[in-house]
Amino acid sequence: MPASLLAAPNGVLLVDKPQAITSHDVVARARRALNTRKIGHAGTLDPMATGLLILGVGPATRLLTFIVGLGKTYEATVLLGVATDSDDADGIETAWADAEALAAVTDERIAAGIAALTGEIDQIPSTVSAIKVAGRRAYDLARAGESVELAARRVTVDRFDIVRRRDTAEGRIELDVVVDCSSGTYIRALARDLGAALGVGGHLTALRRTRIGAFDVGDAVSEITADAPLLPPAQVAASVLGALPVTAAEARDLRHGKRLVGAAPRLEGAMTPTPAAIDPDGRLVGIVERRGADIKSAMNMAEDT
Repeated sequence: MPASLLAAPNGVLLVDKPQAITSHDVVARARRALNTRKIGHAGTLDPMATGLLILGVGPATRLLTFIVGLGKTYEATVLLGVATDSDDADGIETAWADAEALAAVTDERIAAGIAALTGEIDQIPSTVSAIKVAGRRAYDLARAGESVELAARRVTVDRFDIVRRRDTAEGRIELDVVVDCSSGTYIRALARDLGAALGVGGHLTALRRTRIGAFDVGDAVSEITADAPLLPPAQVAASVLGALPVTAAEARDLRHGKRLVGAAPRLEGAMTPTPAAIDPDGRLVGIVERRGADIKSAMNMAEDT
């Protein structure tokens, strides 16, 4: 049945965001197609970027808080030899390396620069970012000509691999890379910092997000329609948090705010300390947690409410 005919669409939608539109534009399109205002996303993509954007629809928007912090994979292209004020191709060029400096950028130096940006690092986000400073977005301050100083953040880069190196006709260097990283990592800041370490400047010219946690862009839709396939909340919650099967009586108690007395040992060996309680019909009851010897609901997410 088309989502527009459903009283309350509820689930998670994987979208392959096209270039040149914002994440908010995608949400707006989904609201029109699915005929509901209750839609949010788990992690912004810049207009220049493409790839996986996860939308929560209806009550499943509450699951986004558990998705936003998952690790991510990106495919990107870094251009060495030019710096921009936004650290990507949408910005204004601010510095250019000469031929002599670029000729000194060997594969070995690039590898060393990438190694220094792998693992746990303190990263200063790009000035043109959505981070709030005194209640205002950093990109709004920067575009208004105001000085923006962002504090470094600890992030983790698990993989920063070069797929291909190309030398351009202008003598600059293009690197196609793949990055596995923690939430909050700015790939354009990696491009900026690699270029700075090599003394030639650098910025991002292409970016595609291919993975968030266990969710892959290969399973995403490129067009949002009324019958867009929504992943069931129970499936998503179990994938992200792990599943705790409960009986019909236990599901009823959890929905009514009651504890499962003495049930805490059932959480031993769980995927996370806050698994998803799933009833015998495969429906999501809520997110549960240990409270002493008992199990209680930390977030009621019953699919029939």
